[in-house]
Amino acid sequence: MGPESTRGRRDRGPKGRAIDPAAAAELRALLANRERRRDLLIEHLHLIQDRYGCIEARHVRALADEMRLAQAEVYEVASFYDHFDVVRDGEARPAPLTIRVCESISCMIAGAERLLEDVRAGVDASQVRVVRAPCVGRCDGAPAARVGDREVDNASAEQLIRLASEGRSKVVVPNYVPVDRYIEDGGYELLSRVRSGAPNATEIIATLQAAGLRGLGGAGFPAGKKWEFVRSYAGPRLMTINGDEGEPGTFKDRWYLERDPHRTLEGAMIAAHAVDAERIYFYMRDEYPAVLEILRREIAALESAGIAKPGFIELRRGAGAYICGEESAMIESIEGKRGLPRNRPPYIAEVGLFGRPTLNHNVETLWWIRDIVQQGADWFSKQGREGHPGPRSWSVSGRVKKPGVVLAPAGVTVRELIAKCGGMLDGHQFKAYLPGGASGGILPASMGDIALDFGGELAKLGGFVGSHAIVIFSNQDSAKDAVLNLLKFFRHESCGQCTPCREGTGKMVKLLESEGKLDEPAIRDLELVMRDSSICGLGQAAPNPVNHLLTLFREDL
Repeated sequence: MGPESTRGRRDRGPKGRAIDPAAAAELRALLANRERRRDLLIEHLHLIQDRYGCIEARHVRALADEMRLAQAEVYEVASFYDHFDVVRDGEARPAPLTIRVCESISCMIAGAERLLEDVRAGVDASQVRVVRAPCVGRCDGAPAARVGDREVDNASAEQLIRLASEGRSKVVVPNYVPVDRYIEDGGYELLSRVRSGAPNATEIIATLQAAGLRGLGGAGFPAGKKWEFVRSYAGPRLMTINGDEGEPGTFKDRWYLERDPHRTLEGAMIAAHAVDAERIYFYMRDEYPAVLEILRREIAALESAGIAKPGFIELRRGAGAYICGEESAMIESIEGKRGLPRNRPPYIAEVGLFGRPTLNHNVETLWWIRDIVQQGADWFSKQGREGHPGPRSWSVSGRVKKPGVVLAPAGVTVRELIAKCGGMLDGHQFKAYLPGGASGGILPASMGDIALDFGGELAKLGGFVGSHAIVIFSNQDSAKDAVLNLLKFFRHESCGQCTPCREGTGKMVKLLESEGKLDEPAIRDLELVMRDSSICGLGQAAPNPVNHLLTLFREDL
């Protein structure tokens, strides 16, 4: 079959069920003059979900036709993400309002299960849907929930029921530093100097390396070295910002963006200039509606002020998938696909977004760049402990009096962090902690004087700081219950691409839930398979808390 006949077959549209003319008209009105590019598929699905409260099969067919895609291709993307409610033909639409009650670890120990039951009992199920939600990144306000797009900290059943009855579901934006105030305080002066060549890219990279700045999203790779790698590959190049901090216990990126977003935006534009990136894609998790609204406003303000060219910073909205915190899965999502991690090599520094060399950083890493370049490498590195350069932002939650983001040196101990949070809650004794969120393992209080940083003694114990999420447990908590909660999270968030993770997380939950004595040989065999055979860090790290449960918390079995 020649090229002409192939083109003719495409022009007849996607195969599948017939297009509903009314749905097609609704979709065209909704998309208006927006481009129908393949990478905008998820953005267009958000438009449908926001407008109609779900994504009906008729709209799936209409969108596939409009974008010249197979209906199955649109369906597989829409059904992959938790925040898209795909309704098949003949199925009932969800209730008009959704309440999401977080059930992840910090909220669990704060009473999320009872909260969920009480809210369900107090609302009209035909008008309000109450669902369990994976970590919503408000661990410092546990138990946390969302009523529509309104985020609620320290939630009570009475409060959520009242908000639902009032229909109050709109975003509440906190006070933050807007662009005009940021400029008044000297913001974007450094970016202007960088663009004029003083300092140049080589000098900035040298400063970052001397400062010891590492990626603070989890992996800890040296930032300056990453810039060098990306610059070494032929352009055109792109940049991504990973705002998908879905690790249970982590909320520092949200904390920064809700207060001083331009620190990160200026750092990003400096980094993009240094590696000669043509565009920045800012991927922000959908669990943060207030942050998304702030970024929409401030990116537009940067364009109006002439600081960023129109379209240079493109905001992309996640759709409820923890796996998209993995950089290659995030890139797949930006391209409008399911968030499936890529096999590596090649790494994204060489073959990244749209096949181009791509620089990727998380929010906090970029937040530090302005201060480091302006105040020097020594200023930054000397704020850490010996052998652990730099300050770090620690998300601390759980059984402490004042949970929140704590700025403390790299190499700090968990006992010091507890003290900075006002100590343990009254009536609670320090028992255990997560040093790095759900995947960093769980350690007993007897190991509370270990220096917290990448590598070192913590790594020898099979733990890691990751995204610097610290969750504190007391003598009123069960280590086994905590580990089971973490494994249920991993089971829910596995992308399903590889068998060791897809089947292993579910099997691990069943083994931990089994009555009587645990089948430890089976658990150890499964742990080995998951570590050695999973494609990405989710499956590889999911057994960490189980390993520590079996070795360090025998009394809780």
